[in-house]
Amino acid sequence: MIKSPVSIRTWTQKARARFNDPSRRRGLLVAFEGPDGSGKTTQRKLFKTWLKSEGYDVVTTKWNSSDLIKPIIRTRKAVRSLSPEEFSLLHAADFRHRVDHEVLPALWDGKLVIADRFLFTGLARDVARGLDLDWVLRLYQPLLWPDIVFYFSVSPGTSSKRVSAVRTPNYYEAGQDVTQVEDPTESYQRFITRVIREYESLALIFNFITVDAEQSIGEQHHAIRRMFRECEARPWSDWNADAFGEWLAGRNRER
Repeated sequence: MIKSPVSIRTWTQKARARFNDPSRRRGLLVAFEGPDGSGKTTQRKLFKTWLKSEGYDVVTTKWNSSDLIKPIIRTRKAVRSLSPEEFSLLHAADFRHRVDHEVLPALWDGKLVIADRFLFTGLARDVARGLDLDWVLRLYQPLLWPDIVFYFSVSPGTSSKRVSAVRTPNYYEAGQDVTQVEDPTESYQRFITRVIREYESLALIFNFITVDAEQSIGEQHHAIRRMFRECEARPWSDWNADAFGEWLAGRNRER
């Protein structure tokens, strides 16, 4: 069925009205980003516990967790048959499925969504694999931008040390598909250096809130609380109107 521009425009206007209504608690999207070993998952769990104690209705979404797409990715990774382009496309499909079925419905209902990794993970890793940033961005359209992005910043050395202390990086995690380095630990060190370089660029472009992930867990947690309080009153971003308009139009057609 061909999408009706009029229908999408109508639903986009409804989204604007709902999210700018001061009489209701609007949904908030908070993304936790950073390289492996940055401690962001620990902080995400602490943050969620605190939010729930403060009375927020919290939903969590994790990277590469779609029931529909994750099994395909797992199978292709197991046989090491993914090119950088295929790797990017499948993770973007997983992301879109979760956005449409988890994130947007929760935000529409006024819930606070915590994303353990968001589209910026795809951007950083895919560009580190040699793909063009604009090409990757187009995979994620219509774009949904978080209200807050916490970026957990660590050096490549710290990331490599923390990861290697608990496990041997797997083939794609270590970037062996692009480094061609046989030793996974050495490959990880090289690849994560590229990934962090891309993250640092994205942090500047998209105004991430940088958290010094070399600090203690307690220091980071209390800093996140403080920064969240400072940012939660920000007005709704109209950049997200198109994403909601398309989602609402599609949901209405299915009924």
